[in-house]
Amino acid sequence: MTEPHAHLTLAEVEAIAREAHAEQRDKAGRPYTEHLAAVAEGVRIRGGSDEQIAAAWLHDAVEDDALSARWLAEAALPQQVKDMVLAVTRRDGEDLRAYNRRILDTPGALLVKESDLAHNADPARLAVLEPATRTRLTEKYAQVRAMLGLTPGESPAEQSVQANTAKD
Repeated sequence: MTEPHAHLTLAEVEAIAREAHAEQRDKAGRPYTEHLAAVAEGVRIRGGSDEQIAAAWLHDAVEDDALSARWLAEAALPQQVKDMVLAVTRRDGEDLRAYNRRILDTPGALLVKESDLAHNADPARLAVLEPATRTRLTEKYAQVRAMLGLTPGESPAEQSVQANTAKD
């Protein structure tokens, strides 16, 4: 009988993500790891699981070529984490509808993407960008939120609570 393969801890996943993105900067010139930390924290405060938090740390790793798809496939991670990371990884030339459908079809991925969008659309982050870039990104993030069925300012968990409260 073989022993089950031990999975990376959240601290190990965070360290890997921080190292992989160490030299990367966001559109405003800030260390990219700040974005990863904010997305992971956003997932945590929205009630996400450890698997979703791990996926949040890794959500841009394959898309940004910080880590390879092969690394992800071979990593000591639960399959659910790998599936969520791949779900939120935009593919070259991919239609936005197909991308959003994959997110919606992958358990746990919507919360990761919702947290990513929330941080990307943060007015303080957008304020330092050129006006044309700020406008383009604001419209893009609003479009994706709408396609995913996310109401501005509400996480899926908050929507569920409101729906259940309305029934009472």
